[in-house]
Order: sequence, then structure tokens, then C-alpha cells
Amino acid sequence: MSIPPPSGPPGPYAYPYHPYGPYGRPTPVNGVAIGALVLGILCFVPAVGLVLGLVALAQIKKKGERGKGMAIAGSVLSSIGLALWALTLSTVSASDFWAGFTDAAKGEGTAYALAKGDCFDTPNGSLEGEAYGIDEVPCAREHDGEVFAVVTLPGGSFPGDDEVERTADDKCYTLQDGYAMDTWAVPDDADVYYLVPSRESWRIGDREITCLFGSTRENGKLTGSLRGDSTTLDADQMAFLAATNAIDTTLYEEPEEYPEDDLAANRSWAKDVHAELGEQIEALREHTWRTDAKRPVADLIKEMENARKDWARAAAATDADTYYTHYDSGYEYVDGPTTVTARKALGLDTTVPTYEDDYDSVDEGGSGTGIEV
Repeated sequence: MSIPPPSGPPGPYAYPYHPYGPYGRPTPVNGVAIGALVLGILCFVPAVGLVLGLVALAQIKKKGERGKGMAIAGSVLSSIGLALWALTLSTVSASDFWAGFTDAAKGEGTAYALAKGDCFDTPNGSLEGEAYGIDEVPCAREHDGEVFAVVTLPGGSFPGDDEVERTADDKCYTLQDGYAMDTWAVPDDADVYYLVPSRESWRIGDREITCLFGSTRENGKLTGSLRGDSTTLDADQMAFLAATNAIDTTLYEEPEEYPEDDLAANRSWAKDVHAELGEQIEALREHTWRTDAKRPVADLIKEMENARKDWARAAAATDADTYYTHYDSGYEYVDGPTTVTARKALGLDTTVPTYEDDYDSVDEGGSGTGIEV
């Protein structure tokens, strides 16, 4: 950029641009003009440089000092610097605003920014109602919830609260065992909750259902991570849990009707249990177990084979009493001493779950509830 030459009316002397005054002494250079030029060049305080330039011009005109060109140059450079600063600050502000908006849309710093494996606290310690902010905390300390899955809903218009919660209920209960495969290690008071989009958060792009574990106790907390999957378990543990969990899943599908009310449905289910046992017995046999686990797992397989025979007889029962006899025998190995011994050899939890507490938590409304975010 070129700087225009000094212009304007002549000063109080006949030769304003001559290096010497009428008395043959050098005319002093205005110090303020020097400061204005320096600040104009450096541009770190452009407003000050501009003010100094204007002051210098006034002083030069009054005192007949040199430095008018420096004062003008300093003023021009400072003006340019001031304009650039204003543009930069406005751009940064706009950038910060947009970043904040997009972060909010993506859930940064909000409930739906949580990822699988994260633990958090809610402002009021509750996992029910609405949440406007959630604090992520280390899983090793006490916390209100632990995320075990995140489900992304399809786009489009908001499907409604009921539909979102129905989807959350279906998806979260299905996915919980994939995260906490060792179900025995899950505390009795832990149950499934979920964070779901509200109509308001849907408008800014929230499409995530966050599935999580929380305590069903009043003001209850969880401590330590419940994660038990390929990131925390070894191959033997994974193989054992995959087999036993598959059987448990089939056992949980027991008909609601009692055998005396619907024997056919119960016989059909017993047939499914018989088939699942056969498949998982084969899977356990095919796996190569470490030395100290071979015998305990072999003993468990033997009990599973005996149980399978009872489930076959239950599937063929012609009356409810016969069905119950084989049903009870088929269930004896489940969570029994042989299972505990095999788990101990594999380094898995050996505390037998108390399933009654699970049913109580459902009756109390602690299960399958969610927070809108």
C-alpha cells in the first residue's frame, strides 16, 4: 500500500518541508508523530496509534514541528489495523456462536452427547423426567447412570413421545446383555433406563436414544463400570457367557400362561429350550478351554445334557403335572453349584442373582423409564 505524501496548507514558516528553520537550527521532529507511526506499523494497539496521529498533526500545525508525514502514515496504518481488528473480532464472535449452536445441535455438553461406556450424573440425581444438562464423571466413582448403547433414530418428523419410548424400550432391553455379558456382575438394583429426544431437541437434530444402567433404589448410585464385553473379557469368558446367555434368553421367553391353562404353549417353549441347550452344548464342546477351566466346564456340560433330556420330556408331557416334574428337573442346573464352579475357574462373578428383586423393581416403576432431553 502506498502512503500519500503530506499535503495541506503550509505551516507558519515559508518552507515547511525544509530541514531547517529560519534560524539555521534543525526543526525538531514531533515525538507524538513518531509514536503514532510506530504503533501504526506494529498494529497491536491500533486505536492508540490513530489517536496519537491526530494529536501529532494538531501539535505539528501549532508548533511547526516536523513529522507530519509520520503522523499521517501512523494514522492511516492504525485506521487499517483498527478495521482489521474489528473484522477479526466479529468473525471470531460469529464463529464462536456458530460453533456453540452446532455443538448444541450435536449434543455437545448435553445429555445426548454421551457415548457408550460413559458414566454421568444428573443435576437432581434422578433418571426420570426431563434433563437439561448432564455431567460426565469417571465410572470408578459413584454415578447416576452408565451408557451401554446409543441408538440412532431415522430422520423425518418427530414420531411422538409414545413411539420414541416404545422404540427405546425394545432396543435398550435387547442391547443390555451385549454390553454387560456377565449378568451376574450387574447389581441387583441396576436396571435399564434411557434418554430419549424431546420434541424440542428433535428440532435441532437430536435423533439418539441413549440406553443406560441406573439404580432403582431411591437416591441410589452405581459404582464402577458394569461393562463386560470384548473390551474387558478374554476369549474363554466370552465363549462361556455367549452360550449361557443364549440359553437364558430362551428361558426368559417362558409363556405367561400356566401349563394347566395352556399346555401347548408351554410344551412348545420347552421344545425351544431343548433345542437351544443342544446348540450351546455343542458350542461349549467345540471351544478350546484353558487348562484350569476344562474340567469345570465339562462338568457343567454334563449337567446341561441331563437337563436337556428333561426339557425333551416336558415338551412331550400330556398333562400339567408331568410337565412340572420335568420342568423343575430341567431348571435345577441353572445357576447351580456346577455353574458357580465353572464361573470361578473362568474368573467371572460367582454371586448368584436374586431375580425376585428384578420383578419388584418393575412393579415399583423403576424399570424401563426414561429422561427426555
